[in-house]
Amino acid sequence: MELWYGLLSLLPFDWAQPGQMYFMKHALLAVLVITPLFGILSTMVVHSRMSFFSDALGHSAFTGMAIGALCGFNQPTWAAVIFAIVFALLFNLVRRRTALASDTVIGVFSSTAVALGIFLSTLNGRSFTKFNSLLIGDVLSVDPAMIGLLALILLAVAVLWAVSFNQLMLSAVHPALADSRGVKVFWQETVFSVAIAVVVTLSMTWVGLLVINSLLVLPAAAARNVAKNMWQYHLFSLVGAVIAGIAGLMTSYYLGPSAGASITLYLALWFALTFLLRKK
Repeated sequence: MELWYGLLSLLPFDWAQPGQMYFMKHALLAVLVITPLFGILSTMVVHSRMSFFSDALGHSAFTGMAIGALCGFNQPTWAAVIFAIVFALLFNLVRRRTALASDTVIGVFSSTAVALGIFLSTLNGRSFTKFNSLLIGDVLSVDPAMIGLLALILLAVAVLWAVSFNQLMLSAVHPALADSRGVKVFWQETVFSVAIAVVVTLSMTWVGLLVINSLLVLPAAAARNVAKNMWQYHLFSLVGAVIAGIAGLMTSYYLGPSAGASITLYLALWFALTFLLRKK
């Protein structure tokens, strides 16, 4: 972290000066780790038409937090991670074994997760207000240990993309063709779903449950407006997510609104600009 603090001291900002406002320095590093993750995963979410799935995962993560708090865990986030992974595995299993459309299965799981989370968090007359922070998020509360964990996840996702991107893309575009070519479609989808579950759950407390789905949809949706090939598609999604993340954090620091909401608004602006430029 000392190297990071030293690099930031070169910036012309009051919070970047040595020996002060470490929370802001940690938040900026977290944004630089989180937004590439969302930028990469967003391309597959949009391409696979799984935008509602990421929203459902956020709801399952909330339920996992409620379970962790009910069981008295010091870190209920880990209970949320486990529950989200189980949620993703069950979703893939049910989707493969039913004739129902994916959005219907997502609706079933999402509504069940929300109801279970509210039920557990209000059991025996408990107050729901202690979970209000999950709805908005607070990126300024991030600690270096969690940033390191997310950096490892970013590395793992990058390796996953480098090793099995073609299989993932073929499975998303044409599962039957992928299966005929020897691609393990079910396991490809499972690994992808688990990756989303872990990222969504770990970043939910900073970004906020209400807007976290937008970070998995807007970067790739904007990139798709102007990208001419797959390389540009991923590049524009990743760059757009990072720029919006930095701009949103700065807006949150200087003007006071939620960082997650600010990032989402910048991504929405990025989408509007690419929409206007799509024919050119």
